[in-house]
Parts: sequence; C-alpha cells; structure tokens
Amino acid sequence: MSMARRLTTARLRYCGLEPLVDDATLIVSELVTNAIQHGNGLQVTFTMTVRSGFLHLAVHDETPSRPVVCDADKDAEHGRGLFLVEFLATAHGGTWGISDAGTTTWCRLPIPGGRP
Repeated sequence: MSMARRLTTARLRYCGLEPLVDDATLIVSELVTNAIQHGNGLQVTFTMTVRSGFLHLAVHDETPSRPVVCDADKDAEHGRGLFLVEFLATAHGGTWGISDAGTTTWCRLPIPGGRP
C-alpha cells in the first residue's frame, strides 16, 4: 500500500497536480487496502491515468464479489474505506464505482482547471 501511495504522490507532483495529492493518495490507499484485505485473487493491479480533464484511479483484483460501502459503528476500527472514497469523490465533484463483474473499483476526479 505504501508503494501505491508513493507512486500516486510522485506522479501527481510530476504532472503538476499537487492539489489532488492528499485526497488521491488517501483514495488509492483505501482502494488497494480493500482489494488486499477482502480479495482472494493472486494479483492486485493499480492504474492511474489523466485524460479528458479527469484523474482516473482504479484497483483491480480477481475477486468476483462486489465491494459494498459499510455503515460502520462510530467506534469501529475498520469498515470506512469505501465510504471515504465516496465522500472524497463527491467532495471533488467526481464519481466512483465498481465494475459490473465486481473486480475493479474506480474513482474519477476532475482535474483543477480542467487540464487534459
């Protein structure tokens, strides 16, 4: 997970997208953590692309069950990852979702200033 966070931070800074670093890094951390903790596949793949004015973040694993947003108790130590992803995506005017097969969870954030 730390490698995915470092890669996200480095790439966004390289692309001049520093305003997205904190939230995108948290989103990636939550998506990768969810795939590792709840997936049962042999591989987890993280992709990050910038196109059409959006930052696309996606994590793919080979588990065909669909992840779900939990309503964690206030004292719970786990169970808020997808809630955070949903909150951050919405706060930025972006979207998030899960592929039909349930194997990919993704988030799309608008790039400040609408750059390509």
